[in-house]
Amino acid sequence: MIIVAGHLRVDPADRASYLDTCQEVVTLARGTKGCLDFALSADIVDADRINILERWETLEDVQAFRGEGTGDDLGARILGADVREFEASSETKL
Repeated sequence: MIIVAGHLRVDPADRASYLDTCQEVVTLARGTKGCLDFALSADIVDADRINILERWETLEDVQAFRGEGTGDDLGARILGADVREFEASSETKL
């Protein structure tokens, strides 16, 4: 399993609009082969931060969905990012 986790930084005044724009991306991701979970959310402490959590069956599934990455319109609105991929070999349901 591949876990993608981290955060984006956007203008605090633009965060709600940015997340609204991402609704289609989240819906598409959740319907994509290999997607186990996909979520973007406003951070409850930092007004400029959007948290990211994705779970995928394989790296190939992530790459197939991601393609060329964020479109220019969304990419231009990102002021900073720290997003990483992790490979998990086991999991325990809590």
